[in-house]
Amino acid sequence: MATGMKTLFIAATVMAASTLTANAQADSIYLHNGEIVGGKVLKVSEKTVTFTYVDEDAQQTLGKYAVARVVFGKSKRVQDVSDRIIVRSKEDWENVIVIQNTDEVAGLKRRTELKGKTRQINYRTGEGSDKTALKKLKMDAAENGCPFVFITTDKDIDRKSDDGGSWGQVQSIKKGVGYAYN
Repeated sequence: MATGMKTLFIAATVMAASTLTANAQADSIYLHNGEIVGGKVLKVSEKTVTFTYVDEDAQQTLGKYAVARVVFGKSKRVQDVSDRIIVRSKEDWENVIVIQNTDEVAGLKRRTELKGKTRQINYRTGEGSDKTALKKLKMDAAENGCPFVFITTDKDIDRKSDDGGSWGQVQSIKKGVGYAYN
């Protein structure tokens, strides 16, 4: 082999080895939708996972509900982030998670608009109306195959007259967006 060819071969081998070493030490983020994201995990917080892609500096964020676990490349340590939420039918409405923060939906797929409300005249207190509207919202989410709902509207309409009133005069309306893994 000529000296120039040897030098080229050695340089190519060194570059390939350094690329493999760099990729072998990359962190792996396992998503509930089956995807694996490679990069450098910067932070795993209560609500999000912050990372950069391999060979990039721009920080990215995924909501914790999208992430199953993180495997750190150098140490091979595994950190569980969240359990997969299973919603198969309307009967699974109690499994639906209500999300309050937009950061938490990053990495989830927006599915549909949802609504839950009580009747204008009902036999519930204000608190009871609120709970019933939330239950209906979560049932709507479960029926649409959405384990997550991000609330966009949460209001109570007080139908009492100036001289008071009691039961059944507060209507609760909740609207949201349903999210799923894919």
